[in-house]
Amino acid sequence: MTQQPEQHWIPAEGGIGLHAWVYRPERRGSAPVPAVSMAHGFGAIKHQGLIPYAQRFARAGFLVIMHDHRGFGLSGGWPRNDIDPWRQILDWRRVITYLRELDGVDPDRIGIWGSSYAGGHALVLAGSDRRVKAVVSQIPTISGYQQGLRRVAADDRPALQERFNHDDAAQMHGAEPARQAIVSTDPNEESAYRDPAMTAFEKQFPIPPLLEHDRKVTLRSTLKAQMYDPGIWSERICPTPLLMVVGTEDTITPTDLALTAFERAGHPKKLVTYPGGHFAAYLEHFETTSGAAEAWFTEHLITKG
Repeated sequence: MTQQPEQHWIPAEGGIGLHAWVYRPERRGSAPVPAVSMAHGFGAIKHQGLIPYAQRFARAGFLVIMHDHRGFGLSGGWPRNDIDPWRQILDWRRVITYLRELDGVDPDRIGIWGSSYAGGHALVLAGSDRRVKAVVSQIPTISGYQQGLRRVAADDRPALQERFNHDDAAQMHGAEPARQAIVSTDPNEESAYRDPAMTAFEKQFPIPPLLEHDRKVTLRSTLKAQMYDPGIWSERICPTPLLMVVGTEDTITPTDLALTAFERAGHPKKLVTYPGGHFAAYLEHFETTSGAAEAWFTEHLITKG
């Protein structure tokens, strides 16, 4: 089995193409194979920590498709680096449609894997799209509202709201959306996050030079994130099998919010935890997180398929 992915462009609404990689498993016979669709989190692209997961799933017998959200990486879309969760979810539905028609894929054995912000998307998709037969939601966003309350000090919230309002007024008069860094530890630089662990993650998985020219996201991406509460969909996922992977010391997508959403979900479901923060899922606890996902997809898309 080759570990070099195929390049695919998936037609999406608005006449754009979503750039995707496809990893094919070693075929044993002519029977169609189960497939897994993967997506990354807030402001991230597929180069950042997802390749080892895709390769592992392909070695286990799955065809894997992994796309970048519109406006990111080589995917089309304008404005660039604008994060709209509901637009991303609709695009992911299109990826599933494309995947079901891909040569060699069993359209009735499709799983999805989402991490962080896309872990929240995975909950919404699994709860609303019955083409999905198994879901892994890793370190998921559960409530953008609650996360915003914890991340932004009370004294800073009025100023942030004023920046949102000023940006909206400027756009009404023809300006481009205001932008901010995804992450910065400089208190004088506007950013969506100030977590040192996220800075370390960005250094661990650098963006290829061709794609690193603009790592700033729109300011309104933060506003949309604060309006996004995908955790309410957890109770709608049943009977689709749900695996949730949670870090016990996660402060970016807080542990307690994820555990509460998991408790609301119906069966079949499974919770896997690891002792660490958000980005440890991709790093020191990769074997735990990837192994659990592989076993879940194997059980529900191969063994029971």
